[in-house]
Amino acid sequence: MMMKFRKFRCLLHARHLHSKYVPVPLSMQQYLEFGQKKCERKSFQFLNDEIPIRLAHIMREFEDLPKELLTMKSVKLVRSWYDLSFKEVQAFQDKDPDDKKVLTDFSKTIQDILNRHSYVVETMAQGVIEMEDTYGMDDKISERIQYFLDRFYMNRISIRMLLTQHAALFGNISNHPRRIGHIDPNCDVIECVSNAFKAARHICEHYHMQAPDLDIVTAEGSKIVDFVYVPSHIEHILFEVFKNAMRAVVEFHRDKMELPKLKIIVAKGQQDLTIKLCDQGGGVPYKVQDKLFQYMYSTAPRPQYTGHDSPLVGYMDIDRFAHDNGPASLMAGYGYGLPLSRLYARYFQGDLVVSSMEGYGTDVYLYLKVNSSEANECLPIYNTTTSRMYEAEKVVSDWSSSTTWNQSIRTYCTAVKSKQPMITDKSIISIQ
Repeated sequence: MMMKFRKFRCLLHARHLHSKYVPVPLSMQQYLEFGQKKCERKSFQFLNDEIPIRLAHIMREFEDLPKELLTMKSVKLVRSWYDLSFKEVQAFQDKDPDDKKVLTDFSKTIQDILNRHSYVVETMAQGVIEMEDTYGMDDKISERIQYFLDRFYMNRISIRMLLTQHAALFGNISNHPRRIGHIDPNCDVIECVSNAFKAARHICEHYHMQAPDLDIVTAEGSKIVDFVYVPSHIEHILFEVFKNAMRAVVEFHRDKMELPKLKIIVAKGQQDLTIKLCDQGGGVPYKVQDKLFQYMYSTAPRPQYTGHDSPLVGYMDIDRFAHDNGPASLMAGYGYGLPLSRLYARYFQGDLVVSSMEGYGTDVYLYLKVNSSEANECLPIYNTTTSRMYEAEKVVSDWSSSTTWNQSIRTYCTAVKSKQPMITDKSIISIQ
């Protein structure tokens, strides 16, 4: 019993220590160059340092969440997964990177972690639902949870990117011959658009018995627009916006024999590759537009969650999207689609923007970085500022009307004069 307690104390100490180191954001170019060199030893060394740091940062952040949320069964389950994954990676800290068995065991551990965390998104979502149903949720708590979920899911995206890239390069994951891990040096944007459209149309036809067609236009008139990117990320984002647009068009024109087409415009500039989706689905009111990126907000009825067999499973997880986008996937209802899609866009310094005209339709803009050297990971970092964001009281409006634009420029009085010092001299293995 005493031995178990000591081990627990050692792990807790290691977690707090790793949370003081700054995670190392990689660029798309760095991912690509390392994948081309394909050195398993260097990948092991880098991940052995970096994964515990990224895990530790978000695990520390859990401690600042409302107690009501932390007591939920689903949230406890998610935390236990993170604790176990941290423990498993920590076991390789002093292992020899030149030992083939160590590398093999490490790849197996990575696969175990990926499998274990496959249902993190929907399980955490269920935890929020449990808390709301049990205690209710005021604006103050809602803001804190929104802040946490953005950071939590972005952290998850970044960790899975590292792990799946290693697994694709050195594990048993089959991959497209043109790709370097999950990165395509010549990612065909039009192909991504077509794949996402077909998947969304399949689901729309299953639920609504019909779906609008699509016109694709490129700014240069070319049929091929390519750049360095992760195709599955683009397809995941576009699948979500197509799904929303199709549902809106079908419901807004339910009495018409012919549905207006969706329109995609692709433009590649010096800095941005932009994909614009236009629909004539009736749009949404201006006051509602910001809510579209709030977790748990949806214009569709919420379906019943039933664990791993939930319809939520299959479309929320990017790693299962390409293999499971049939009728079993969810058409709408949980409100996580757009917030998660925006995180995937922002992960490599892009963005997802919605502009709507109530009574007519909606335009969605997906911005992606053209230059792979500028497409750097956007990572959450736990520090004093982070902690104070969870403690901050809701600011009373100093405007006669509370609107989205005057709320967006407000600051929290408790959110900071000085940043927590972070350790930056830790030895990090270069992946160049």
